[in-house]
Amino acid sequence: MILIVDDIRANIIALKKTLEIHNIEVDTAESGEEALKKILKTNYCLIIMDVQMPGLDGFEVVKILSGNKRTKDIPVIFLSAINIEKKYIFKGYETGAVDYITKPVDTDLLILKVKTFLKIYEQQNELKLMKDLLSKEIKIRKEAQDNLEIKIADRTKELVAKNEELELKNHELQQFSWVVSHDLNEPIRKIQIFIKIIKELYLKEDAKGVDYVNRTVKAAERMQTLITDLLAYSRLSAKVVPEKTDLNIVLQEVLSDFDYLIERKGATIKTGELPTIDSIPSQLRQVFQNLIGNALKFSGNTTAPLIEITSQLIKTKDFDSETDPDGKFCRITVSDNGIGFDEIYLDRIFVIFQSLNDRQTYEGTGIGLAIAKKIIEKHNGLITAKSQLGKGATFIMILPLKYEN
Repeated sequence: MILIVDDIRANIIALKKTLEIHNIEVDTAESGEEALKKILKTNYCLIIMDVQMPGLDGFEVVKILSGNKRTKDIPVIFLSAINIEKKYIFKGYETGAVDYITKPVDTDLLILKVKTFLKIYEQQNELKLMKDLLSKEIKIRKEAQDNLEIKIADRTKELVAKNEELELKNHELQQFSWVVSHDLNEPIRKIQIFIKIIKELYLKEDAKGVDYVNRTVKAAERMQTLITDLLAYSRLSAKVVPEKTDLNIVLQEVLSDFDYLIERKGATIKTGELPTIDSIPSQLRQVFQNLIGNALKFSGNTTAPLIEITSQLIKTKDFDSETDPDGKFCRITVSDNGIGFDEIYLDRIFVIFQSLNDRQTYEGTGIGLAIAKKIIEKHNGLITAKSQLGKGATFIMILPLKYEN
């Protein structure tokens, strides 16, 4: 709300109508004394004040307002037809007014100034409110900080205790895995041995019996593979110190293991230069083994398998990061031209025991990619895949060159 102060009622009415046309709320006072009484009771955004009035003139009223903590920031515009000399204008500004307008008044200019000062007043109030909120926030934070160190110490102690408990349970779980693995593998080995003996001694002439025995042996082999994979998955929780690893050597060892299968399938393997990184070599060997093994397994029967392994140094730990010869991360891709998969199942392929294919056609436990994901994450990396049905698959890994806890 704006307060108009003038001892001539006609001036007040004319100015009030002008302001109200522009939807500006107006209050009025016909003397300096009346103005002071109203100002002490009401919060005004702006005061338009005549200079020459009987009793308290405009200068005296503004001087009183400037000395009051509550009213000193209210902007005042002096409006005068008589006191138009420079000395009065200077005095108006010295007293504390924000503007001094002489009559005759340009109405458009006055409205523009009024709106400007109203906007400034609103912004000042917003800033004051923000300042008050910040002061309260600082006070609250200071009070909270007084007890923060004690809380941090207590929390640290609690976390250390939890960590020790977790390590103990993890150790027990690993021991349990070893025991279970041995206890489960032993009877399976015996089943395989005795089934083969039965086949050789008693079922040579029985084609149907031999078929049943072969199915039993295959089932036992699948169980043995499953136990081995589960044991490998559980071992990933163990702490191992990373070392400098030339991934080219790791890859060549894996390809050497697949020599027979590569030759049998007529596969072509194309490899680029891979970096040397901080890693656990045996674990990354397992990752390459799983990815290349899958590429050979799911190659289909129409064309010879083509597998490409490439690497790039990149700026950031992101699948779409720009290449950078001085980058701190590497992006390794393993691509094939196999049967592929529908990307709507992307989240499923890295989940333990999940398989998108018929296990009668493509044998497997559904643990390989879960192991690969856990290993990559343990190395502070990322793994994903891109694929289309019938158009092959590309697995993308992001790994840091330097290992950090």
